[in-house]
Amino acid sequence: MKKIIAIITARGGSKRIPRKNIKEFCGKPIIEYSIEAALKSNIFDEVMVSTDDSEIAQIAINAGAKVPFFRSEATSNDFSTTRDVLIEVLTEYEKRGRTFDYMVCLYPTNPFITAQKLIEAFDILEREQCEEVIPVVRFSYPPQRAYVLDKSNNLKYKWEEYKNTRSQDLEPFYHDAGQFYCYNVQQYLMDNGNIEGKVCPIILSEYEVQDIDNMDDWKMAEMKYRFLTEKE
Repeated sequence: MKKIIAIITARGGSKRIPRKNIKEFCGKPIIEYSIEAALKSNIFDEVMVSTDDSEIAQIAINAGAKVPFFRSEATSNDFSTTRDVLIEVLTEYEKRGRTFDYMVCLYPTNPFITAQKLIEAFDILEREQCEEVIPVVRFSYPPQRAYVLDKSNNLKYKWEEYKNTRSQDLEPFYHDAGQFYCYNVQQYLMDNGNIEGKVCPIILSEYEVQDIDNMDDWKMAEMKYRFLTEKE
């Protein structure tokens, strides 16, 4: 039986939106959406929150997640990476005699995540034998038609060769939806978190994706969430 862990990364510090990871979003702390989706999926042997903050830890525990240890000082500063956090978590569990075959890293400001998406992602990871599964969304406007400013501050096409190409004839470009990442743990550790092998996508709609970096983003995310909820 394969062992799977969900790791929700929720540092206490947030400069642009204070207490962002536990700020109320449509009626409850935003981190609870990630926790609930992971628990409802029923695919995880452990759903844990990696944090350095006691208030976040308590909210996570109340929502059903585990907080078996706190983050180290080294992974709690502004320069620590998600990779640093994930490797620390796996290492700490190994010290406690627990190892995992797969892991899913979820971000705590992720209200659009669902149990079904997590199930689908893990199914792809196993079926396609890939090293990582990433949710992505298509750019709404073709990047090939991007403008840049020249030295005289005039607009010009970045790629002139696409100036007269029909939009439907341009190759679709996608970007990371910033929601979650599924990994094969053994390969992740072998690569030290620098995935270079096969990466598979889950393609999301624009309605299901919203970067939340400032309060305008937050309000837009709530509008999208309410729209999706009412639609369902």
